[in-house]
Formats: sequence, structure tokens, C-alpha cells
Amino acid sequence: MTLIRKLGLAALALAAAPAFAATTTIDFEGATSFASVGDYYNGVAGPNWGISFTDSALALSNDELGPYFSHAPTNGTVMFAADAPTIMNVAAGFTGELSFWYSAQASELDVVTIYGGANGTGAELGSVSLSKNAQLGGCTDSGFCSWQRITLSFTGTAQSVSFGGVGNAAFDNITVNTVSAVPEPATFGMLAFGLAGLTVVARRQRRS
Repeated sequence: MTLIRKLGLAALALAAAPAFAATTTIDFEGATSFASVGDYYNGVAGPNWGISFTDSALALSNDELGPYFSHAPTNGTVMFAADAPTIMNVAAGFTGELSFWYSAQASELDVVTIYGGANGTGAELGSVSLSKNAQLGGCTDSGFCSWQRITLSFTGTAQSVSFGGVGNAAFDNITVNTVSAVPEPATFGMLAFGLAGLTVVARRQRRS
């Protein structure tokens, strides 16, 4: 089999494989405070990332009655898991790991769980219980003033995450590796350049 044919078959396989992922971070900036995040990241007011939340995922910003939280990674707006279940759905799916920052007022009452299906269904791919840390170290300038980062690795493709939802935890900077059905343009560009180069070499070989 010639090099050109091999590279052509590789290009076809690459086009058919949806194994590319883009790192996406949900920081909740811009979402309306005391309202559900809902479809904000599904093209409604915010970016169209194919990510949606159940109504119990409330955006929370500090106001004249606050502060409700402080020292968050992005200190403008966070997500408050107001009630169970608080679900994040990723339509295209995500792989590898989930990371997020959290501040919790009670130990092990809020559990973050990754599911293979939408809306908290399917196989459980990973889970972690949150520790009490909301005022860790003696911080007292708000109810949620101490934040920690969690990274949870898993195998397979997930479509949803349950963020506890017993009203004791806030979340920020949720990061996932979202699956993309289309390879990055740079990948196809390099492949096309290689094909063109091999074509020139083959033509020169035939003439000599």
C-alpha cells in the first residue's frame, strides 16, 4: 500500500472519529443572580456550549444585602445548589475528568456524582463527598469565604453531573472536556499539507 493511500485512509478515519475534546469552564459570570442558570450556556443569553442546568441551579451574586460569598475563583457570580436534584447536562458529553471549586457549610451532605446518561441517569462514573470548608481557617467575611478545588477523573463518556443539592454548597469554575464531533481545523490542515507534499514527491518519482 502506497504512502498516499495510507494517509488518505487515515484522513477518512480521522473524519469519522468524534474523539476530540475542548476544555470548557463554566464560571457563571453574566448569569442573572437569584435566577436559575438554566439554559444560559445553551445559547440563551450566554455562549452556546450545549450545557444546561436544572432550575435548582441558582446563579448568585453579591449585593447590598450580602456578601453571600467571598474569595471565589471568579468573585462576580457563583452557582448555589438550592435543592435536590441540581443537575448539569452536557449534550455532547464530556470525558476524562471533572474539576470545580466549592464552598460547603456542612460535611458530606453534598455529593457530586458523574453519570453516563442525561439528567442523572445511566452508569455512575465517579463520585465525591464534599467536606465542610465554608469558613475554613477562621475566615468570617461571608458565609462562603473558603474555597477548594476538586478534580475527579473517570473512564468513559459522561453526559450529566449531580451537584448535591441540599442547600449547603456553592460552586464555581466547573471545567469539563466536552466532546466535539468535528476535529480541529488545524488537524485537517496539517493532514492536507502532508497529502499535497506526498503527491508532489510521487509525481517526481514517476518522471525520473
